[in-house]
Amino acid sequence: MKKTLATIVMAGAMVFGLNAQEIGNDELTQIRGSFSHSRDDMARMNAISGNYDLRKLAVNRERQGKTDHFFKYRVKVSGITDQQQSGRCWMFTSMNVLRPSVMEKFNISGFDFSHNYCYFWDLFEKSNLFLENVIRTAERDIILDRDVAWFFQNPVNDGGVWNSFLNIAEKYGVVPASAMPETAHSNRTSYLTSFLNEYLRKEGYALREMISDGASEKKTRKYKLQAMKGVYRMLVLFLGEPPVEFTWRYETENGEIKTLTSTPADFYRSIVPADYGSDSYIMVMHDPTRPYYQVYEIDNYRNTYEGVNWKYLNLPLDEIKASAMASIKAGEALYASCDISLYYKSDEGIADMDIYDFGSLMGMDFEIHDKAARIMTRQSGSAHAMTLIAVDTDENDRPVKWQFENSWGPDAGHNGYYTFTDEWFDEYMFRMVIRKDYLSGKAVEALSGEADMLPAWDYMF
Repeated sequence: MKKTLATIVMAGAMVFGLNAQEIGNDELTQIRGSFSHSRDDMARMNAISGNYDLRKLAVNRERQGKTDHFFKYRVKVSGITDQQQSGRCWMFTSMNVLRPSVMEKFNISGFDFSHNYCYFWDLFEKSNLFLENVIRTAERDIILDRDVAWFFQNPVNDGGVWNSFLNIAEKYGVVPASAMPETAHSNRTSYLTSFLNEYLRKEGYALREMISDGASEKKTRKYKLQAMKGVYRMLVLFLGEPPVEFTWRYETENGEIKTLTSTPADFYRSIVPADYGSDSYIMVMHDPTRPYYQVYEIDNYRNTYEGVNWKYLNLPLDEIKASAMASIKAGEALYASCDISLYYKSDEGIADMDIYDFGSLMGMDFEIHDKAARIMTRQSGSAHAMTLIAVDTDENDRPVKWQFENSWGPDAGHNGYYTFTDEWFDEYMFRMVIRKDYLSGKAVEALSGEADMLPAWDYMF
């Protein structure tokens, strides 16, 4: 069997005109000899091997002081939030977009939502969706079926996108921070998600076994309800119990102390525009690996059973920038998501393609310079959501730099904000949520087309 498999692999390699081969002594001699041991290379080896944070060695001094934090167009915002050690950036960003309108509505200088409240219901609903998916696919193989394997690989996590917030807010509403404050486990979520995932895998496996043994629908549903009671219990223990009604006291800019009693759902409806939702807003994506002006939907990427999947319109960069500028000029901040893993200097709050020169430091070109290639090889992808609040332009009103409001606290970046160049935007910006009014006619027309369905394990996600 081993011989047959090896023969197949070698034959497969020869189809492409190449014979598979191991690293032999001749090749190894050539490879070892390629390191020159020159003074330059020895200096590089000594510097790099002795310093963990290579960014300190790779700072491009010629770029220092070249990017400021002044902007021609900027949405009025106030206060910086902190997601702590959690993956809730999408939730913080979705709420940060709404905070300016809340402050204006109540005439207050600062405001924050309870992220813990939304996090509770997000995990609760994700748990329900997982169990429903288990029941729906109970007849399939738990190892060989890719959907089933995907469900059990990660039943719930902190992640999400704007539509995830929308699903929760429209069903459960939102509350001020004081109505359900953060806990140790909303700020640092690893223990909670670890315990919850094990519990869900246990109950999910039990449901599969029950169905395989011929359990009735009534018995299956009864068991699933008990499982959800366990989910609720665990979430209450870690996060506290979400309020059905709350009383919020606040001080206006005029010094008046006021009191508001409301339900979470009523409060949410009172603070968002009447048309706020998927009918008036759309997520746009810059994915150069796929056709532009096409709508895509990610299968089963949602957090409530009845909610909407993640859906987006793929657009070229110039379209996205024009729409983002129109939104900012109108005073409306945007949910945005990017890859902020490399070319940003946290202590200065600057993201710039030339802020670091790793190539000169290593004396080699190791980077993938094409955005599409980075995406398809999974080197780059959208990993962090922030609020886009500002754009600066040249004398022809073309963008030269932009600014994020981040959710890593006021000590990160430039007082909690990150300024990034337009060139960095091109390479590492991926998606935004934009009011449809700010899209071009061609983009709006594309929204009426049928969405292409993508699997949850697609390389873009």
